[in-house]
Amino acid sequence: MNNISIVFSVLHFVRHQFESRKINSPLAHLICRIIPARCPFERKIRVFKHTVISIPPLCKLNPFYEQLVALRFKSLTYLAEKCGEDVTLYC
Repeated sequence: MNNISIVFSVLHFVRHQFESRKINSPLAHLICRIIPARCPFERKIRVFKHTVISIPPLCKLNPFYEQLVALRFKSLTYLAEKCGEDVTLYC
């Protein structure tokens, strides 16, 4: 196996681990606190109400972005439906 196929197999394994994760109450709270509701990297630097630099969101470059968002959604759904908690504090 070459290095590229090893990297892809590791990425596939990690993605599968994120997708198959079972959610419980303490884990759901932790996931909702750790994974932000929106991409934290997007920034607009302004001087006197004029945008000088616009930094695009870099989350889409993360190879696990979709899996992390899905995991956060599963956690929010678990807390709302199974535990009956108000999840607006995580939004």
